Amino acid sequence: MPPPALSIHGLRKSYGATIAVAGLDLEVATGECFGLLGPNGAGKTTTIEICEGLTDPDAGEIRVLDRTWDSAGRDLRERIGVSLQETQLSDKLTVEETLRLFRSFYRAGQEVELVISQVQLTEKRRSRVGQLSGGQRQRLALACALVGDPELFFLDEPTTGLDPQSRRQLWQLVETFKARGRTVLLTTHYMDEAERLCDRVAIVDHGKVIALGTPRELIRSLGAEHVLEFALADGVVIPEEALRELPGIQAVRREEGATQLEVHQLHQTLPALLSLVQQRGASLAELRTHTATLEDVFVALTGRHLREG
Repeated sequence: MPPPALSIHGLRKSYGATIAVAGLDLEVATGECFGLLGPNGAGKTTTIEICEGLTDPDAGEIRVLDRTWDSAGRDLRERIGVSLQETQLSDKLTVEETLRLFRSFYRAGQEVELVISQVQLTEKRRSRVGQLSGGQRQRLALACALVGDPELFFLDEPTTGLDPQSRRQLWQLVETFKARGRTVLLTTHYMDEAERLCDRVAIVDHGKVIALGTPRELIRSLGAEHVLEFALADGVVIPEEALRELPGIQAVRREEGATQLEVHQLHQTLPALLSLVQQRGASLAELRTHTATLEDVFVALTGRHLREG
């Protein structure tokens, strides 16, 4: 087996009294797409910046492509690609000029024409960066990171703010990159993105990994297949004790005037819930169901939604 593309042991980083990363351990296998999930302030970006060689850790061991930044910084910069949440490029340069500039930073890499084609910007190759749409700019930023033909690709929330079509185009880019046997470390706030792209995910909170596995493994760890959410009219609330007696109930949560039930068998729980509401002389104001997702896993583990700070 090849060594891990990324190995982190006992990573710690503080900014004054604020602990950003608190003894984080993580390994990313060569050739996998690994997702790092967590709310703002969980330590994701700090961890990524340390792995990219942009920030020094306070403690811990980090090996990137079986090298350390202290001993092989130049070599690692030639072998990784980095796409930040927001990349500032010169508005006056064309797409092709921008990529030729970035290609000049590497002793080896991909042909500029090939990368332009990969990111579907062939028709925009002579357009100035300032004339590009948000999705086109993001694809160009990815191209700048790909032109060095990296072995390990860091993607920090690459699709935030993009329209659905642009998101899907970026997903295809990541899947193509991974199909070549390369490694991706991805942070995202979109659960469908993580479930679509990632072989494994780590959920991070307060600078530590609190859950690790494939998306399906983590979802199964809930012990529930569905989430049923409802609210009653006129502010009526059914006691948790009564709800827990319903068939198939795994967990009960209250949130912003609504009640969420994690359930095993929706076809058993839903009729029983409707009967209970009727028995209590109440009426439904809202009723929604969905298949359990990584978002539900995160809420169950932390009591917060992924997008909460």
